[in-house]
Amino acid sequence: MQNNVNITKNVTEYRQDFAIIANWVKFGTKVLDLGCGDGELLQFLRSSLETKGYGVEKDDTNLIACVKNGINVIQMDLEDGLSGFEDQSFNTVILSQTLQAMHNTEEIVLEMLRVGKEIIVTFPNFGYWRNRMQITAGRMPVSKALPYQWYDTPNVHLCTINDFDYFCHHHNIEILERRVITDGKEVNFMPNLLGSLAMYRLKSK
Repeated sequence: MQNNVNITKNVTEYRQDFAIIANWVKFGTKVLDLGCGDGELLQFLRSSLETKGYGVEKDDTNLIACVKNGINVIQMDLEDGLSGFEDQSFNTVILSQTLQAMHNTEEIVLEMLRVGKEIIVTFPNFGYWRNRMQITAGRMPVSKALPYQWYDTPNVHLCTINDFDYFCHHHNIEILERRVITDGKEVNFMPNLLGSLAMYRLKSK
């Protein structure tokens, strides 16, 4: 049974995607946040659900911010895998808006499924109509979800919602829930065209 967090309540207090993630994380459980940044998501989950959170981050500045924020954080490069973590050692493993920046995309998702009983993956949907329009105009997309220019972007493996659905099917991954949002509002009609951010709750079949 998942938590009943009202995702429309006090949206100025936290990001909409954080609220959706909180609906998928059970109270008081162990959470691993990969590419945790400054630990903002882990802070939110700790304060709202009393989770036992751990972060993985390689950037020195973010690492210092995590420590200052009281976040348990390990400095490591996700591209090296998760061999330091035991099988099924976390209730939930999260990769929030980092998938597109991974070189070893397939490996990290499979490793998350090994380490976590469930995993949460979120990423900008490259199939979003505004991205398509910019490509049609002959330019690489630049938006809130994809704020970088082509020459300085960390993103190496952009994908669409349809692409990720196929990835899950091909790798025998069960999609427990999928939510798609644009500008903080949920998109249910033609999500691969109208949704800017895709959010998945997954587990191994």
